[in-house]
Amino acid sequence: MVWSNQQNIRSRSFTCGYCGNVVASGVGFLHHNDLDKRVHICPHCDEPSYITSKKQVPGVAPGNEIAALPDDIEALYKEARNSVAASAHTGAVLLCRKILMNTAVSQGAPQNQSFLDYVQYLADNGYVPPKGKGWVDHIRKKGNEATHEIKAMGKTDSEELILFVEMLLKFIYEFPSKIPANKP
Repeated sequence: MVWSNQQNIRSRSFTCGYCGNVVASGVGFLHHNDLDKRVHICPHCDEPSYITSKKQVPGVAPGNEIAALPDDIEALYKEARNSVAASAHTGAVLLCRKILMNTAVSQGAPQNQSFLDYVQYLADNGYVPPKGKGWVDHIRKKGNEATHEIKAMGKTDSEELILFVEMLLKFIYEFPSKIPANKP
């Protein structure tokens, strides 16, 4: 075994890929032959993270949780974020595309339409913020590229789309849920 349990390895601050908390851990395992390889134990959730100067496993899911999402869309959004954390960037882009379709249907678009119809439905019915049609169309185009072309998507593509999807979902679901109910 080349790993040894170290109670006092050099503390390192990191975002835990399991619980999402920013923590610092001085407890973990150190590789005997390569001091850059460490396993730190999260003091918040007690899960291990493999950390080197170039990567962390599990990775950190980009984006933020969003309130008031329907269960199916919440599951897709979480899966897309976790796909980025696992370096499954093409999968994350495809999931962002699917989130647009599911969001349109949840807002009243008929099922079994073309993907362009779903994007147009969101725009025509006020679900896209002013000047937001461009970034919704960007999600559509990147999703089409991931679906119909050979080239794999990269980290920049997937993280960008997670950001755009997050803003759209907040605009459609979270922000309206914050409006207090009318009081008599």
